[in-house]
Amino acid sequence: MDSKPEPDALETSAISSRQDFVVFLQQLRSDYLKNGKDFENQNLGDFLEALSAYAADIPGYYNNMSMAVNADTASWRVFADMLRGATIYE
Repeated sequence: MDSKPEPDALETSAISSRQDFVVFLQQLRSDYLKNGKDFENQNLGDFLEALSAYAADIPGYYNNMSMAVNADTASWRVFADMLRGATIYE
């Protein structure tokens, strides 16, 4: 029996409103509670450092992934992408 893969709860492509962002933050917290040991940055200081670096580098991420997202235009999706990226960015 084929089973469908679960959708990525942290997918950001559909985030377009403040409420979408709030839901994303709730899902990110839930993911941290379940899988926090797998996050690259284990404390707030390291997370904030990675967030700063990822925010600076995110245009390259969008270019490399061939995504038509302007990182210089503030949006709820870009904020979510930065937070998600900071969980794995070194």
